[in-house]
Amino acid sequence: MILVFGSINIDLVARVASIPRPGETVLSPAYETLFGGKGANQAVAAARVSLPRRVAIAACVGDDSFGRSARDNLARNGVVVDRVASVAEPTGCAFITVDERGENAITVGSGANASITEAAAQGFQVDAAAVAVFQMEVPFPASLTVARHVRAAGGCVIWNFAPPPPAFAARDLSDLLGATDIFVVNEHEALAAATLLGCETDGFRKAGSHLSGSGCLCVVTAGAQGAFAFHPDGQSERAEAEPIRPVDTTGAGDTFVGVLANGLDEAMPFTHALQRAVRAASLACLAHGAQGHANARATRMMIRLARSTGPQSPR
Repeated sequence: MILVFGSINIDLVARVASIPRPGETVLSPAYETLFGGKGANQAVAAARVSLPRRVAIAACVGDDSFGRSARDNLARNGVVVDRVASVAEPTGCAFITVDERGENAITVGSGANASITEAAAQGFQVDAAAVAVFQMEVPFPASLTVARHVRAAGGCVIWNFAPPPPAFAARDLSDLLGATDIFVVNEHEALAAATLLGCETDGFRKAGSHLSGSGCLCVVTAGAQGAFAFHPDGQSERAEAEPIRPVDTTGAGDTFVGVLANGLDEAMPFTHALQRAVRAASLACLAHGAQGHANARATRMMIRLARSTGPQSPR
């Protein structure tokens, strides 16, 4: 069983020729209202390739129309939403600009996401078969408490260090890594995390290797280059990305994390789970939005990808 402890947002997306620089205003012909939040994105990605009711999310939304629609959307995608609480703060909202190349810039208004506590995970069956997923869009102390509980029970903790908090301290990162089995970062996040631990480098491979020295497996996602995994014993491996022309890279990293969690929940060998997650992230770039069905072909290919792995025994 997979538990995602994290954020739920509504995304307001504007498509532009180029992402505005500081002080610059650009016009977009329209905007879209889409479902997002790193936690929700990861839960939906995992649920789309999982057996029914194998993925649950612990989160907070506002008592508003955004919150109700976001919760309903998660349920439609097969995510168990019993642990999604309604609070007084408004539902989180992300403001996203996407340029002609599919690259994006994102500002997030946390709203209800800042209200989550470790109590949100109560009632989830935590044992050696649990896979728990965390990100950095909800309060760190609550996430750390739940992660430590999962590790103490023998479960697997996947922590996506995104977005890196600006005031995060080296001691906080050490605590995070000490509660983590698989630490997932992109190239920039890898450099930021390594710098916090005293490793000054401009190479994400060196950063990933340094981070794995903490005892967890460090995975660095590198866009078109695929993903690189650095094991605590010093070994490393790479999974290559699919050659695609991206439409929108929003949520590709979250798709990677969700599908990786599913692979581990189904007891796949790590190398297989890594390759599968990279392919799924590549396909996610063919669709607009992080959770939408605008590109039905990408969604069908992702589901077919899951089925092509053959029967697995759930953890």
